[in-house]
Amino acid sequence: MTAKWVIGVILVLSIVLPMAYYYLSERKRGNLKIALGFNTVFFFGTLLAAGILLFSGNASAAEETAEAAQSDSWRFLAAALSTGMSCIGAGIAVASAASSALGALSEDSSIMGKALIFVALAESIALYGLLISFSILG
Repeated sequence: MTAKWVIGVILVLSIVLPMAYYYLSERKRGNLKIALGFNTVFFFGTLLAAGILLFSGNASAAEETAEAAQSDSWRFLAAALSTGMSCIGAGIAVASAASSALGALSEDSSIMGKALIFVALAESIALYGLLISFSILG
């Protein structure tokens, strides 16, 4: 518990100290670059140290549990990929459909229903991916 607190304090100080240096100095252009450089070095250094300290322990488990976890990991990966890829595709589809719908609505406001249907059809791609991931996990 103490290692987590120490890492948390160092992480907060790595963000606060460089910015305090910048705000207490004369706020020159060079000072901002120095402060951001120190902030970046301290922040990522702290994250690296935290990763080494917090995740360096050995985990021991029964062989059956390890095999079950490995078979479950493929299911979780498949569910994450189906949801993630469908959401990316839906985002691309909604971006183009919604911008086109807004352009069409600015020309003629009577086509609002058709425009909403096209945007909703594009958004349903994400829901289909979510349903597939539920069926994979279930």
